[in-house]
Amino acid sequence: MTTYRPNILCFAGSLRRDSFNKKLVQIAMAGAKKAGADVTYLDLKDLPLAVYDGDVEADQGLPENARKLKELFFASQGFLIAAPEYNSSISGALKNAIDWVSRPATPDEKMLACFTGKVAGIMSASPGALGGLRGLVTVRSILENIGVIVVPNQVAVSQANKAFKDDGTLVDEKQQSSVEAIGARVADVTMRLFAEQFDRSKIGASSS
Repeated sequence: MTTYRPNILCFAGSLRRDSFNKKLVQIAMAGAKKAGADVTYLDLKDLPLAVYDGDVEADQGLPENARKLKELFFASQGFLIAAPEYNSSISGALKNAIDWVSRPATPDEKMLACFTGKVAGIMSASPGALGGLRGLVTVRSILENIGVIVVPNQVAVSQANKAFKDDGTLVDEKQQSSVEAIGARVADVTMRLFAEQFDRSKIGASSS
Protein backbone atom coordinates (compact mmCIF):
# COMPACT_ATOMS: atom_id res chain seq x y z
CA MET A 1 0.00 0.00 0.00
CA THR A 2 1.37 3.42 -0.98
CA THR A 3 1.55 5.93 1.86
CA TYR A 4 0.15 9.32 0.93
CA ARG A 5 2.58 12.19 1.42
CA PRO A 6 1.05 15.65 1.06
CA ASN A 7 3.10 18.58 -0.16
CA ILE A 8 3.25 21.57 2.16
CA LEU A 9 4.24 24.95 0.72
CA CYS A 10 6.19 26.97 3.31
CA PHE A 11 6.85 30.69 3.06
CA ALA A 12 7.02 33.97 4.94
CA GLY A 13 5.14 37.14 4.14
CA SER A 14 8.38 39.10 4.22
CA LEU A 15 10.84 40.04 1.50
CA ARG A 16 13.68 41.00 3.83
CA ARG A 17 16.80 38.88 3.42
CA ASP A 18 17.34 38.27 7.15
CA SER A 19 13.66 38.08 8.03
CA PHE A 20 12.80 36.56 11.40
CA ASN A 21 9.70 35.07 9.80
CA LYS A 22 11.75 33.27 7.14
CA LYS A 23 13.67 31.62 9.97
CA LEU A 24 10.46 30.82 11.83
CA VAL A 25 8.67 29.12 8.96
CA GLN A 26 11.65 26.85 8.37
CA ILE A 27 11.29 25.53 11.91
CA ALA A 28 7.65 24.64 11.20
CA MET A 29 8.73 23.18 7.87
CA ALA A 30 11.08 20.80 9.68
CA GLY A 31 8.18 19.71 11.88
CA ALA A 32 6.01 18.96 8.85
CA LYS A 33 8.80 17.00 7.18
CA LYS A 34 9.42 14.98 10.34
CA ALA A 35 5.69 14.17 10.43
CA GLY A 36 5.83 12.65 6.96
CA ALA A 37 4.98 15.45 4.56
CA ASP A 38 6.93 16.61 1.54
CA VAL A 39 7.83 20.27 1.93
CA THR A 40 8.62 23.07 -0.51
CA TYR A 41 10.22 26.31 0.67
CA LEU A 42 9.29 29.48 -1.20
CA ASP A 43 10.92 32.89 -0.88
CA LEU A 44 8.43 35.45 -2.22
CA LYS A 45 11.39 37.64 -3.17
CA ASP A 46 12.24 35.11 -5.89
CA LEU A 47 8.90 35.80 -7.62
CA PRO A 48 8.53 39.60 -7.55
CA LEU A 49 5.05 40.90 -8.34
CA ALA A 50 3.66 44.35 -8.98
CA VAL A 51 0.72 45.39 -6.82
CA TYR A 52 -2.42 43.66 -8.08
CA ASP A 53 -4.10 45.73 -10.79
CA GLY A 54 -7.35 44.59 -12.39
CA ASP A 55 -6.57 46.57 -15.55
CA VAL A 56 -3.28 44.72 -15.99
CA GLU A 57 -5.07 41.40 -15.50
CA ALA A 58 -7.79 42.33 -18.01
CA ASP A 59 -5.35 43.61 -20.65
CA GLN A 60 -2.47 41.15 -20.26
CA GLY A 61 -3.68 38.26 -18.13
CA LEU A 62 -1.73 37.06 -15.12
CA PRO A 63 1.96 38.02 -15.02
CA GLU A 64 4.45 35.17 -15.45
CA ASN A 65 5.46 35.21 -11.78
CA ALA A 66 1.82 35.10 -10.69
CA ARG A 67 1.36 31.99 -12.84
CA LYS A 68 4.46 30.40 -11.32
CA LEU A 69 3.16 31.19 -7.86
CA LYS A 70 -0.23 29.68 -8.69
CA GLU A 71 1.48 26.49 -9.88
CA LEU A 72 3.17 26.14 -6.51
CA PHE A 73 -0.12 26.68 -4.69
CA PHE A 74 -1.98 24.25 -6.94
CA ALA A 75 0.69 21.59 -6.34
CA SER A 76 0.32 21.91 -2.56
CA GLN A 77 -2.30 20.53 -0.23
CA GLY A 78 -1.22 22.62 2.74
CA PHE A 79 0.60 25.82 3.65
CA LEU A 80 2.83 27.00 6.46
CA ILE A 81 2.88 30.78 6.59
CA ALA A 82 4.98 32.99 8.86
CA ALA A 83 3.31 36.37 8.70
CA PRO A 84 5.03 39.53 9.88
CA GLU A 85 2.85 42.23 11.37
CA TYR A 86 2.89 45.55 9.51
CA ASN A 87 1.02 48.38 11.24
CA SER A 88 -1.10 45.93 13.25
CA SER A 89 -2.11 43.98 10.13
CA ILE A 90 -0.91 41.76 7.28
CA SER A 91 2.17 42.61 5.19
CA GLY A 92 1.69 44.02 1.71
CA ALA A 93 3.82 41.26 0.17
CA LEU A 94 1.67 38.50 1.65
CA LYS A 95 -1.64 40.14 0.79
CA ASN A 96 -0.47 40.85 -2.77
CA ALA A 97 0.61 37.24 -3.27
CA ILE A 98 -2.78 36.00 -2.05
CA ASP A 99 -4.58 38.48 -4.31
CA TRP A 100 -2.71 37.37 -7.45
CA VAL A 101 -3.02 33.66 -6.67
CA SER A 102 -6.75 34.01 -6.08
CA ARG A 103 -7.32 35.16 -9.66
CA PRO A 104 -8.25 32.48 -12.25
CA ALA A 105 -5.64 31.89 -14.94
CA THR A 106 -8.16 30.46 -17.42
CA PRO A 107 -11.89 31.10 -18.06
CA ASP A 108 -12.85 27.64 -16.79
CA GLU A 109 -10.82 27.79 -13.57
CA LYS A 110 -12.95 27.98 -10.45
CA MET A 111 -12.48 31.00 -8.21
CA LEU A 112 -10.14 30.36 -5.28
CA ALA A 113 -9.26 26.92 -6.64
CA CYS A 114 -5.73 27.25 -5.22
CA PHE A 115 -7.09 27.69 -1.71
CA THR A 116 -10.40 25.88 -1.25
CA GLY A 117 -10.13 22.88 1.06
CA LYS A 118 -6.40 23.31 1.66
CA VAL A 119 -4.91 23.33 5.19
CA ALA A 120 -2.74 26.07 6.72
CA GLY A 121 -0.75 26.77 9.84
CA ILE A 122 0.17 30.33 10.73
CA MET A 123 2.81 31.90 12.94
CA SER A 124 4.66 35.17 13.37
CA ALA A 125 7.78 36.74 14.83
CA SER A 126 8.33 40.36 15.73
CA PRO A 127 10.71 42.45 17.84
CA GLY A 128 7.59 43.82 19.56
CA ALA A 129 6.01 42.57 22.75
CA LEU A 130 3.09 40.78 21.06
CA GLY A 131 5.18 38.92 18.48
CA GLY A 132 2.96 39.90 15.55
CA LEU A 133 -0.17 38.49 17.14
CA ARG A 134 -2.45 41.27 15.85
CA GLY A 135 -1.45 40.54 12.27
CA LEU A 136 -2.29 36.87 12.67
CA VAL A 137 -5.91 37.77 13.37
CA THR A 138 -6.14 39.29 9.90
CA VAL A 139 -4.23 36.46 8.22
CA ARG A 140 -6.54 33.85 9.77
CA SER A 141 -9.62 35.82 8.74
CA ILE A 142 -8.48 36.17 5.12
CA LEU A 143 -7.50 32.52 4.74
CA GLU A 144 -10.69 31.17 6.29
CA ASN A 145 -12.82 33.44 4.11
CA ILE A 146 -11.17 32.08 0.95
CA GLY A 147 -11.81 28.48 1.93
CA VAL A 148 -8.63 27.48 3.74
CA ILE A 149 -8.82 25.32 6.87
CA VAL A 150 -6.52 27.04 9.38
CA VAL A 151 -5.42 24.85 12.30
CA PRO A 152 -6.19 26.38 15.72
CA ASN A 153 -2.69 26.35 17.19
CA GLN A 154 -0.47 29.30 16.32
CA VAL A 155 2.69 30.88 17.72
CA ALA A 156 3.72 34.54 17.98
CA VAL A 157 7.38 34.98 18.91
CA SER A 158 8.02 38.30 20.66
CA GLN A 159 11.41 40.04 20.93
CA ALA A 160 12.41 38.18 17.79
CA ASN A 161 15.72 40.03 17.60
CA LYS A 162 16.77 38.00 20.66
CA ALA A 163 14.76 34.84 20.03
CA PHE A 164 16.91 32.95 17.51
CA LYS A 165 20.20 31.11 17.88
CA ASP A 166 22.90 31.34 15.22
CA ASP A 167 21.70 28.04 13.72
CA GLY A 168 18.18 29.41 13.17
CA THR A 169 16.49 27.53 16.00
CA LEU A 170 14.71 29.29 18.84
CA VAL A 171 16.37 29.97 22.18
CA ASP A 172 13.17 28.99 23.98
CA GLU A 173 12.89 25.22 23.62
CA LYS A 174 9.17 25.27 24.42
CA GLN A 175 8.56 27.75 21.60
CA GLN A 176 10.73 25.66 19.29
CA SER A 177 8.58 22.62 20.01
CA SER A 178 5.36 24.61 19.56
CA VAL A 179 6.41 25.88 16.13
CA GLU A 180 7.48 22.40 15.04
CA ALA A 181 4.10 21.14 16.28
CA ILE A 182 2.27 23.53 13.94
CA GLY A 183 4.10 21.95 11.01
CA ALA A 184 3.32 18.47 12.28
CA ARG A 185 -0.34 19.37 12.80
CA VAL A 186 -0.74 20.70 9.27
CA ALA A 187 0.94 17.57 7.91
CA ASP A 188 -1.36 15.31 9.95
CA VAL A 189 -4.61 17.10 9.04
CA THR A 190 -3.61 17.30 5.38
CA MET A 191 -2.78 13.60 5.28
CA ARG A 192 -6.15 12.71 6.77
CA LEU A 193 -8.12 14.97 4.44
CA PHE A 194 -6.37 14.04 1.22
CA ALA A 195 -5.45 10.36 1.81
CA GLU A 196 -8.92 9.07 0.84
CA GLN A 197 -8.90 11.18 -2.32
CA PHE A 198 -5.44 9.82 -3.13
CA ASP A 199 -6.57 6.22 -2.59
CA ARG A 200 -9.58 6.70 -4.89
CA SER A 201 -7.37 8.10 -7.64
CA LYS A 202 -5.04 5.08 -7.36
CA ILE A 203 -7.97 2.70 -7.60
CA GLY A 204 -9.33 4.55 -10.62
CA ALA A 205 -5.95 4.45 -12.35
CA SER A 206 -5.52 0.70 -11.77
CA SER A 207 -8.98 -0.14 -13.14
CA SER A 208 -8.73 1.97 -16.29
